Amino acid sequence: MITQMTARILFLFVTLTSTGLTAERPNIVWLISEDNSKHYLKLFDSNGAKTPAIEALAKHGLCFDHAFSNSPVCSVARTTLMTSCFGPHIGTHYHRKQITVPLPKGLRMFPAYLRQAGYYTTNNRKKDYNAIEGKGVWDASSGRASWRNRKKDQPFFHMQSFGTSHESSLHFSKKVMRNQKTKTDPKSVFIPPIHPNTPTFRYTYARYHDRIQEVDRQIGRVVDRLKSDGLLESTFIFYFGDHGGVLPGSKGYIYETGLHVTLVVRVPKNFKHLVDRKLGSRVSGFVSFIDFGPTVLQLAGVKPPSGVDGKAFLGKGISKSEVDQRDEAFGYADRFDEKYDHVRTLRKGRFKYMRSYQPFNFDGLQNNYRYRMLAYQEWRRLFHAGKLNDAQSQFFRRRSAEALYDLQNDPYETKNLATDLKYAKQLKGMRGSLNARVKSLADLSMVPETVLVEKAGKNPTGFGKAHQKEIAKLVDIANLSLIPFDKAKTKLEEALKSKNVWERYWGLIACSSHGKAARSLVPIAKTIASGDGNLLVRVRAAEFLGLIGADDPRPVIMDALAKTSSGVEANLILNSLVLLRDGKPGYDFKITAKHMKPSVRKAFLVQRRLEYLAPK
Repeated sequence: MITQMTARILFLFVTLTSTGLTAERPNIVWLISEDNSKHYLKLFDSNGAKTPAIEALAKHGLCFDHAFSNSPVCSVARTTLMTSCFGPHIGTHYHRKQITVPLPKGLRMFPAYLRQAGYYTTNNRKKDYNAIEGKGVWDASSGRASWRNRKKDQPFFHMQSFGTSHESSLHFSKKVMRNQKTKTDPKSVFIPPIHPNTPTFRYTYARYHDRIQEVDRQIGRVVDRLKSDGLLESTFIFYFGDHGGVLPGSKGYIYETGLHVTLVVRVPKNFKHLVDRKLGSRVSGFVSFIDFGPTVLQLAGVKPPSGVDGKAFLGKGISKSEVDQRDEAFGYADRFDEKYDHVRTLRKGRFKYMRSYQPFNFDGLQNNYRYRMLAYQEWRRLFHAGKLNDAQSQFFRRRSAEALYDLQNDPYETKNLATDLKYAKQLKGMRGSLNARVKSLADLSMVPETVLVEKAGKNPTGFGKAHQKEIAKLVDIANLSLIPFDKAKTKLEEALKSKNVWERYWGLIACSSHGKAARSLVPIAKTIASGDGNLLVRVRAAEFLGLIGADDPRPVIMDALAKTSSGVEANLILNSLVLLRDGKPGYDFKITAKHMKPSVRKAFLVQRRLEYLAPK
C-alpha cells in the first residue's frame, strides 16, 4: 500500500519530470542518408559535391573526419546502430537475415532507454533490423512519424532516413543514360584509380552527385521545420550515412568506400555545455556505429547500459582529449544477399589491416542486385576483355589472405604492404590486435550460418560464450593460411583428420587459401570429399580440389545439393558452385531447380542463385 509520504514523492517526481526537468534535456534528431560514404561530399572530400545545408550544420557544430560504419551494408549496419553491439558477437552480421535473433540478455535497442526516461521516440521510417526489436522502442514508426505529436515540452528522439541516395537510384538503363542529362557535368567528376574512366562510370558518378545534392535539400527542409517549431537551439542534429556506397565495389565490401561515413553533429546553443569542443571544428578521433547509441543516451542524461561494445563520444563527462585519442575502428563483412564472404578489418590511425578468411571468394563474385547497375556490368565486361589495369582488375581476382594499407598515401587501397618488410612490425601488431578481437568476441562467422539458424538462433551470444574456446581454436586453424605451407602442413593435416567437424571445415578452407602449395594434402581431401558425414565439409573439400585442378568438384557438389534439406546450407553450397563456375579454372555446371528438394528451392536466396544459373 502506498503511504502518504510515498505518494507525495511520486507526485513531485512526475511534476518535475513533466515540466522543469524535461526542459533541461536536449532533443536529438538523426538524419541518415542511405548508401553514402564520405567520398561524395565536398565537406569531407575535395572531389565530392557541395552540400550547403549539411555544411551549415557543421558551422554550428562538429565535423567528424573518422566516423565508421562497422559494416558496409544496411541491415547489419543499422542493427549495429540500434544495439551498440558488434554483429558477429550477437549474431546479426548477415544481410539479408535468414532469422531474426534476440538481443543479449538484459539489453534493449537504445531508444527504449530514452523512452523509459520520458523521451518521445519516433522513426521515419526505415528499420531493417537483424535483431528482434522488442517492445517499447518507438512511440511511432512510419512514414508520417514526427516529433510534432509528442506531449507539450516532452523531449524527443527522432530518426529519419533518406532513400534518395540508395543504390537503386543508379539502376538506370542505357536509354536513360542516353536521354537524361545530369545536373552535374560528367566531365567534372573524379574517377578513382579502382574504376575505369569511361562514359558509363562518369555518368554514374555524376548522377550520384545529383542524388547527394537532393539529399542535402531534403535535410535542409527538416532543419527548417525544427527552426519553425522553435526547437533548433534545443536539438542536437546528427547527419550521417548509414554505411558506405554506392558506386561499384563499395556497398557490401569492406574497403573505406564501404565503411568510412559522413558524420556532422549540430550543437544547439542551449546545450553547448554538453560538448567539450569549439563549434565549427573538426574531430580527428575515431567513432563507430557502436558508439552512436551510447552517445545519444549520454547527451540525454541517461546512463548507457553495460554489456554494449560502444562508448559515448559526446555528452557530460566526455572530454575532448579522451575522444581525440581514439584511433581504432573494427569492421566486418559477411554474407551480402546471396554472396558469402568473411572479412574483418582493423583501422588504426592511417593504417588499415584487412583479414580475408576466404580470399579465394573474390569480391566480384555474382550478386544479382549489384549487377543491375550498368557500371558493375561494364566493369566486369572490361575485366574479361583484358582492358583494365591491375588496380581496376583487383575486384575480380582472388585477394590476399591479409592486407595492410597506408590510407594516407593510398586512400583507395590499391597497394598491399603486407609483404613489404618495412612494415613487418606494423603488420604483426595489427594482425595480433585483430586476432585478439575476433577471439574475444567469439566471432560467430567461425561456424557456418547453418549453425546460427539451426542451433544458436535463440541465444547467439550465449552460444558464442559457451563455445568460445572452440571458436578460438578455429581461428588458429584459419590463421594457418598466413604462414608458409611447409610450416602449416602438420597442423593442417591434424585439422583435416580431426573429429571436430568445424576443424575439418576450416582446415579445408585454409588449404584453399594456400592453393596449389597444399597439393600434398590432396589425398586426404579426396577421402573427405567422398565420404565425410557433413555435407558442407564435403563441399569444402571438393572446392579445394576444384580450385587447384586436382579433381572435378561437380559430382560432390551436385550430390550435396540433391541431399540437403536446408535452404541456408544450399545457398552456401551454391556460393561454392558459382565460385568454381565463374572463377579459375572454371567448371561448366548444369543446374536447375529440379536438382534440389522442393522445400529448398523455395528459399529466397536459393532462388536468386537459380535465377543467375538458369540456362540462358
